[in-house]
Order: sequence, then C-alpha cells, then structure tokens
Amino acid sequence: MIGERIKRLREKKGFSITELARLADVSKSYLSQIERGLQSNPSMQFLKKIAIPLETSLDYLLMDGNSQGQPKMKLDDEWKLLIQQAVDKGLKKEDFQEYLNYIQFQSWLKEQNKT
Repeated sequence: MIGERIKRLREKKGFSITELARLADVSKSYLSQIERGLQSNPSMQFLKKIAIPLETSLDYLLMDGNSQGQPKMKLDDEWKLLIQQAVDKGLKKEDFQEYLNYIQFQSWLKEQNKT
C-alpha cells in the first residue's frame, strides 16, 4: 500500500509528518490520510512531491518493487535468451524501461480498480 511505504520511508528518514509535508509542499492532513489509508489514490503530482525528500522513485511508491533493497531474482537461461534476442532486434535500455513502466502502471491501475 502506498501509504505504508510513504510512512516507512518517512520514519526511516526521521521526518515527522509535519516536516515531510513542509519539505514536499503538500498538505499535512492529506499526507496523514494517505499514510493511514483513509485516502488510497494520491495524484502523480502528490507522489512526485513526496518522492523527492524521501529520496525514492515513483516506481517504489506505486509498486512493491525491488528498488528498496528487496532481494533480486536471478536471471535464468530463458530470461537471458529473451533479453539477448530483444537486444539483437534493436531494443534499447530506454525502450525496455519505458515498457516496464507501462506494465507497472497497468498493474497499479488494475489494483486500484479492485478497491
């Protein structure tokens, strides 16, 4: 949940809700509602503002990704072959990142529609 990740990062940084709200230039009461799960669908603008003082990515705030120290999965031979084929066909890192962002966003939208 987005609010739990924000709260965890805020506490790890040693910020109070008041401090983070001031640093991010967002409403303290809205930030509190997000953290407590009373609001569960913050705008991208809000998340961008929050991500800066928390020194995190939008991907991490939106998803349960590996960007904050969770163990990474090792690539098996099938993954390596798929990646090599994509590179051989001209796929660039930026293209792959854009596609990955799209897939993550679509997963996030599906999750939001469940609630």
